[in-house]
Amino acid sequence: MRIGYQHFLFSLGAKEILLLPSYKGSTLRGGFGNAFRRVVCALRKTDCTECILKEKCVYSYVFETPPPSDTEIMTKYTNAPHPFVIEPPAEKRQAYKPGDEIAFGLTLIGRAIDYLPYFIYTFDELGKIGIGKDRGKYELKTVRKNPTLEKGGKGGFSEKNNETIYSSETKTLKQFTPSVLNLESVMSNPDFGVLNLESEILNLNFVTPTRIIYDSHLTLDLEFHMLIRQLLRRISLLGYFHCSLDPSEIDFRGIIRKAKDVKVVKRGLRWFDWERYSARQDSRMKMGGFVGEITFEGDIKPFMPFIKAGEVLHVGKGTSFGLGKYDIK
Repeated sequence: MRIGYQHFLFSLGAKEILLLPSYKGSTLRGGFGNAFRRVVCALRKTDCTECILKEKCVYSYVFETPPPSDTEIMTKYTNAPHPFVIEPPAEKRQAYKPGDEIAFGLTLIGRAIDYLPYFIYTFDELGKIGIGKDRGKYELKTVRKNPTLEKGGKGGFSEKNNETIYSSETKTLKQFTPSVLNLESVMSNPDFGVLNLESEILNLNFVTPTRIIYDSHLTLDLEFHMLIRQLLRRISLLGYFHCSLDPSEIDFRGIIRKAKDVKVVKRGLRWFDWERYSARQDSRMKMGGFVGEITFEGDIKPFMPFIKAGEVLHVGKGTSFGLGKYDIK
């Protein structure tokens, strides 16, 4: 299965004092959604489900993502997985003075890559509207293509192999070739790092709150098969709705059955609670999830393509806010 994706680094320059929460995923995603609707919504409807343009609208596709009317899967759901992941900066800093820079990541998946100009224009417009407490203004300074997703670097992202494809000076977007997440060869791709595939130990560090539902409940007592179930679901649905791939290529039952043989040998997960304000529902919503480290032991090798894919695509609910980000240690 081959899933097209591309990771970008957006650099913002504060023009006024910016007052932001320690976890900035909600602010970035919420601000983007509101500004995006202003930019592209033709009929200014409040509910996309009743809009005649919903299956042809850029906003509806990217932000509401309705399943096509002829879909053969997910027929009971009103929304398909969003084709983007916003990765807020790892730093907990909350105050930025004029001249300070903030960097965050954006991963676009499948057909959403074609809509990168909309993301750039929207985040540029959002800077004029303002974000955070008191609506501080910023300037979108650069957008860089980052194919490696290596750890480290400014804001938690690598500086290696970055190519500037947009800057505030030129206001033009350079052409680029998207990356491809090939599940069959992901482990041999140097962009994804080097792994000891003979090891039967897998250490994962969940960096942002991860919301995994099992048996109709959010779980803290993560088991390996729960993680694999979520990864299989996310990868197959993203592939189906955004890359025109057939999920029947994946042996769900066989993979999950084998995943139950992999056991937890060390558990260092803890619950992290945070809230976000939903303008649509005019209420604060709890978005807690687990963070921390966990160690699995067993026959890990068959699952590594999905584990590595999850490093790019995240896992669980709320991925468009940057939730569900983990690293292989």
